[in-house]
Amino acid sequence: MTTALKSIKSLAPLLDRVLVQRIKAESKTASGIFLPESSVKELNEAKVLAVGPGGLDKEGKRVSPNVAAGDKVLIPQYGGSPVKVGDEEYHLFRDHELLAKINE
Repeated sequence: MTTALKSIKSLAPLLDRVLVQRIKAESKTASGIFLPESSVKELNEAKVLAVGPGGLDKEGKRVSPNVAAGDKVLIPQYGGSPVKVGDEEYHLFRDHELLAKINE
């Protein structure tokens, strides 16, 4: 899904969806050596940018999401709906697809 959005702030997730941006891996080692892009793996960590209001249970009650904007989460290697804004790529996941919340 490629969308011509001007700003990611104009995108509001619906129901139990969560908008995340993958955290880029360091291209420099602790000793200061720069690594080529081909050797840097994509991390499964992401920052939550926006969260929908939550899904509905069988009784029709709103179930609030487990994460909030600003949280760091562990996401699956594949999946989610990609959303591209300019050169940046973001992903929409359902709340239950997120693997873990990273508490720092």
